[in-house]
Amino acid sequence: MNNIEQLVSLCKSYKAGKWTSQLLKGEGSNRKYYRLTHEDSETTVIGVAGESKEENHAFITITNTFNAKNLPVPTLLGVSEDEMFYIQEDLGDDSLFECIENGRNTGNWTPNEIAILKKTLCMLPHIQFIGAEDLDFSVCYPQENMDKRAIMWDLNYFKYCFLKLKVSSFSEPKLENEFEQLTKDLLRTPSITFMLRDCQSRNVMIKEGEPYFIDYQGGRRGPFLYDVASFLWQAKARIPADLKKELAAAYYEELNKYIRLPKEEFDRQLLQMAFFRTLQVLGAYGFRGLVERKPHFLESIDPALRNLRDLLNKGIADSYPYLKELMEEIVKGVPEEDLAFEAIKKAAKGTNKDKSKLTVTVMSFSYKKGIPTDEANGGGYAFDCRAVHNPGKYEQYKPLTGRDQPVIDFLEKDGEITQFLEHVYALADAHVERYISRGFSSLMLCFGCTGGQHRSVYSAQHTAEHIAMKFGVKVKLIHREQGIEEEL
Repeated sequence: MNNIEQLVSLCKSYKAGKWTSQLLKGEGSNRKYYRLTHEDSETTVIGVAGESKEENHAFITITNTFNAKNLPVPTLLGVSEDEMFYIQEDLGDDSLFECIENGRNTGNWTPNEIAILKKTLCMLPHIQFIGAEDLDFSVCYPQENMDKRAIMWDLNYFKYCFLKLKVSSFSEPKLENEFEQLTKDLLRTPSITFMLRDCQSRNVMIKEGEPYFIDYQGGRRGPFLYDVASFLWQAKARIPADLKKELAAAYYEELNKYIRLPKEEFDRQLLQMAFFRTLQVLGAYGFRGLVERKPHFLESIDPALRNLRDLLNKGIADSYPYLKELMEEIVKGVPEEDLAFEAIKKAAKGTNKDKSKLTVTVMSFSYKKGIPTDEANGGGYAFDCRAVHNPGKYEQYKPLTGRDQPVIDFLEKDGEITQFLEHVYALADAHVERYISRGFSSLMLCFGCTGGQHRSVYSAQHTAEHIAMKFGVKVKLIHREQGIEEEL
C-alpha cells in the first residue's frame, strides 16, 4: 500500500467511512504530512508518513507519555503496526508564527501577540519538567541526551555546512580546541529535563487560543534553556531585544515553580545557549540553503547572522577568541538592518501611509494560452520558466502540479528551479521595496511555462509565499490554468 492507503486504513479504524486526503507543505522535514477529511466534512486528522522507524518510534512513545499527562501536544489517534504511519489530532492551520505576523513583519507588537508569546513560554516548563517524569529517554532519536557527542555534532555541522562555505581558510586545530571548551561550558548546565530541541514559533499551533507543541521527535534529555534560546532567537520571528527580555522574565517566573536558579545565572546561561543554538541553525541553513538551495532557508541566513552579531556584541564569545574572530568575519558583510523590514516598520509607524495600498499579484500561466494582461497597469515582470527541467515530460508527474510534493521534490532535487528563483527574488525584492517606499498600489509578477502546470506553478507559489513572508504586503496568488486564486 502507498502512503495514502496506509493512512486511510488507520483513519477507517479510527472512524468508519470514506476519507479523502490532502498533502500538506513541509519545510525541512523528510516526513510527509497529510490532512485527511472524513465524509462528514467535520472530522479531520493529520496523517504522517515517516522515513525513519526509530524517529517515528520516538515521537509515538513521547506523545503517548505526554498525552497521559494531559500536556499540550496533539493526541495520537492511531499507529500502524510497523510504526511507519500514524494519525494525530488536527490542530488546525494557525501556527504561532502566523499569529505573530504583524509584530514580526512591522516591529509593532500588539498586546495579543505578546500575550500569546508569553502564554506559550509559560507552558514550556510544564512540558520540560512534567514531560521528563517517567519518560523513557532511551527511545529518543538519534540519542537520548544532549551530551558531548551531540554538541560536537552540531558544532561540526556548523563548521562543515556553513563556516567552510563562508570562510576561505581557518585553523582546524584552533577551532576544535575552542569547540571543546564551548562544549565543556555548555555541559556545566544540568540536563534534567525534556528538551524539545526545535522549539520555535513554527512548531507551536494555536487552537482556540491555546498553544500546542509539535515536531519534538528529535527531543531528548537536555538543558531547559536551550528551548528558550531556540524560541526567542528564532531568526524569522524577529523578536526585538526588549521583548526578548520581557518574555524571558515570564518564563523565569514560571520556571521557579520547578527549580531555583539565580537570575544572573539564568541570564548568562540563556545567552550561552542562544550562541550555541545560533551556530547550530546556521549549520542547518547552510545545508538546506547553500547546499540544497531551498529558498526558505536561504532567506533565514541574514537574520540569523544579525542574531549572531548581537550576541557577539554582548561578549558571549569572549572566552573563545579564535571562534570570535571567525564569527566577526562572517557577520562583516551582513547589513546592520534588514532594509525591507525597516521600510515596513516605517510604513507601520505612519511615515509611509501608502504601504498598505500595495498589492502584489503573482500568477502562473501557459505560454500556449498567452501572457497575462496587467489590468492594473502597475508594471512588473513575466518570467519564462521553460529553460528549467520539465517534470511534465515524465508520466508520473503529468496529472500533478507544482504544488504537489512529488513535483516539488523533483524540481528541488534537480536544483535548476532554486537557482532560477534566487535571481527572481533579487529582482522582485528590489521592486517591492521601491514600490513600498514610493507608495505604489500594484505590482504583477508572472511565471510562464509550456502548460502552466508544473514549473510556473512552483515558481509562482514560492515567490508569492516569499514576498508575503518577507514584506507583509497583500499578495494575490493566481494559478490561471488551474483556476486557483488565493490571498496570502
